[in-house]
Amino acid sequence: MAHTTKIGSKKQAAGFTLIELLIVLLLISILASIVTPSVTKSIVRAKDATLKQDLFIMRKAIDEYYADMGAYPPNLEILVEKRYIRSIPKDPVTELKTSWELINADSGIIDIKSGAKGKNPDGVNYGEL
Repeated sequence: MAHTTKIGSKKQAAGFTLIELLIVLLLISILASIVTPSVTKSIVRAKDATLKQDLFIMRKAIDEYYADMGAYPPNLEILVEKRYIRSIPKDPVTELKTSWELINADSGIIDIKSGAKGKNPDGVNYGEL
């Protein structure tokens, strides 16, 4: 943002010096390096909370199906067909609908777990939630 001002008979350019611009860039870099890790942690915690909520809802749907039908569901799609859940959610960690691990018995699905590898922010394996 350079403009000229007239002082006496000389014209002078007014604007930011290179040092001022470098200082501003340095301050922006420092702020970004402070904010980025906290934003990343917030995203991981949000995915973990979503995973726990999705597992709760699907486990509840499996239990309700069992209470109504007297048998466990043969697959997750039947829970959608019978309107126990609206849709099969994506695993928020893997971002896939197909990564759910189904715990089967002879009579059908008795539990569901995340297929995500690694641990959540509390140090618990995703598959153990």
